[in-house]
Amino acid sequence: MDIRKVKKLIEMLESSNLEEIEIQEGEESVRLVKSHRGSTNLQPQSIIVPQEVSKEVEEKHEVPEPVKESNSINSPMVGTFYASASPGAKPFVSVGDFVSEGDVVCIVEAMKMMNEIKAEFSGTVLSVNVENAEPVEYGQSLFELSK
Repeated sequence: MDIRKVKKLIEMLESSNLEEIEIQEGEESVRLVKSHRGSTNLQPQSIIVPQEVSKEVEEKHEVPEPVKESNSINSPMVGTFYASASPGAKPFVSVGDFVSEGDVVCIVEAMKMMNEIKAEFSGTVLSVNVENAEPVEYGQSLFELSK
């Protein structure tokens, strides 16, 4: 907030019947309170003007998104990994299987919802990185596919 604006606020407070003014502009705020020390000279009780944070500093504090390797199928959510549609059924994919883009490769259960996970690219399954019925995290690698 510009110091000229703060000075203008002080003038407005002095000329009004208000006892206090608080203005918030974005993340910055200013609170002015009339002093009652027996004098007519009004002094602001507190002025809080935070310094602006440079964009470079803000960018350093951003949380980086998980790096998605082009040959890895990652979990899009937190949940439970299932390799097949039902217990005892054949897994959707196994090591050595060829997977086409759009093929269902597993199911991740999240909040009682069964979510089919589909391959985003084609390739041969090099490894299955998760055991059946094992919990998975967001961005965790489920399968490695050849390019």
